[in-house]
Amino acid sequence: MHEAPAGGFCWVDLAATDASRAIDFYSGLFGWSAATQQANGGSFVRLSQHGRDVGSLYQLQRAAQEAGVISHWTPYVRVEDAGAACARSVELGGRVAVAPFDVEGVARIAVIVDPVGASFGIWERIPA
Repeated sequence: MHEAPAGGFCWVDLAATDASRAIDFYSGLFGWSAATQQANGGSFVRLSQHGRDVGSLYQLQRAAQEAGVISHWTPYVRVEDAGAACARSVELGGRVAVAPFDVEGVARIAVIVDPVGASFGIWERIPA
């Protein structure tokens, strides 16, 4: 899924208030399988169907939940350079909600809020 060309949607992840329940729901609904992957001192769950990735999910931290953050999906658009994409988004009236950071062995990602308030992620491939 993350092999989309620059400018195309390439990934989606779910921040879940109850990751276990979300896994059960999507496994039952779509037949997705779940495999835990370690990254950045923690873990996330890689979701797949018929051996192909369809996205991921992670447990939303308690502090975020207490601050009123609810479960939500984040779609990602592939870019060549996460830093440059963030800078350009600000020039165009957007806001960087989460600055670029590396997800070990996966991608360099960030979250942007566009001028009308919609948020999305950007995804820069990390060379293998």
